[in-house]
Amino acid sequence: MGASKLDIYSEDINLMATIAKVFAHPARVAILQYISKQESCICNDIVDEIGLSQPTISQHLQVINKAGLLKGNYKGKSICYCLNIDKFREFQEKFNQFFNTTTSNCC
Repeated sequence: MGASKLDIYSEDINLMATIAKVFAHPARVAILQYISKQESCICNDIVDEIGLSQPTISQHLQVINKAGLLKGNYKGKSICYCLNIDKFREFQEKFNQFFNTTTSNCC
């Protein structure tokens, strides 16, 4: 069995790839934008706003949550989502470091 991407690449590279996956889908960007404008919201609120089915929204929320960009609290049987601002800041720092240390050899 070969090595996985988690074994081959550094933690920083894996973090950037995970977060890039979140921003690579327009529905996830729309979900993040909607949540960022709310104090907190549940999945059904997002379904109503974004217009995708509940299972599809849930799948997108899983990807966003796996990247650590969400915080959630239970309200009854529902999870109330808000953004994990600390994780966004961490990603911003990593992203800035990446491009500040990368030099271009291009024309």
